[in-house]
Amino acid sequence: MPEEAPLPPVVGFVGLGRMGDPMARHVAAGGVVVRGFDTAPAAVQGLAGVVTSVGSAAAAAEDVPVVILMLPDSDAVESVVDDGLLDALEPGSVLVDMSSSEPLRTRELAERIEGVGAELVDAPVSGGIRGAEAATLAIMVGAEHDTARRLEPLLALMGRPRHVGGTGAGHALKALNNLMSASNLLAASEALLAGQRFGLDPAVMLEVVNGSSGRSNGTETKWPDHVLPGTFASGFTAGLMAKDVRIALGLVEATGIRGGVAAEVVERWVAAVDLLGPAADHTEIVRYLQQTSGGD
Repeated sequence: MPEEAPLPPVVGFVGLGRMGDPMARHVAAGGVVVRGFDTAPAAVQGLAGVVTSVGSAAAAAEDVPVVILMLPDSDAVESVVDDGLLDALEPGSVLVDMSSSEPLRTRELAERIEGVGAELVDAPVSGGIRGAEAATLAIMVGAEHDTARRLEPLLALMGRPRHVGGTGAGHALKALNNLMSASNLLAASEALLAGQRFGLDPAVMLEVVNGSSGRSNGTETKWPDHVLPGTFASGFTAGLMAKDVRIALGLVEATGIRGGVAAEVVERWVAAVDLLGPAADHTEIVRYLQQTSGGD
């Protein structure tokens, strides 16, 4: 068995929002000095005493072996890289993009990072705020095998890392995972609302379905935890889900798969965002279905 790689003594962490905050806390609790930056001052202030605040993403990258990005999308990642981060990366350092980025753009960005002697690793996550707080995130790592092994102890502070392939593989799998998640939730919500209008009790339906072949994360978690109580507070927005399924559809089409189901899912989620707004919780897809079906 190869010896476990040591934790880096210090990391840069850019993006300290609802996901990045608990993730950075877990890294710091693991004994790693976290040099943190976020464009929202309140996010950094909320981590006072936990991370060392710096004034820019570039400053977070100076003299550190690993820099973590937890940002919304490829646009945000590339903006940060272009705004001084690229030049600040140390030769031999690793930039870990844990954002939900586009896999083809990730591969292009990796070439730029390689040009300054550093390495880009994509390591997007699934599990939402609850997973971030509990350090149980599924972390999909796209990297060379040796790099993935070196990063495993650090990533394990935030969840369960799994090496899934080379550069871009993590972002590809994250988008495809969310395509399946979005499809499952949409189909489950249509079925449950139809059953409710027929006169079935949604709680009873969920109890039966979750012991049957129709179960999914939508029926096991999202409906019981967020829809039935009416809280709609999973922490993941409809806008982000629509973005991720569009990325997945692009990947499906680029690989030559006939993506009829994917295209329909994208159309429905985009329509939901148009109606509910991008900041709506993604579990509010149920409200979209109710409002477009002529009933409560």
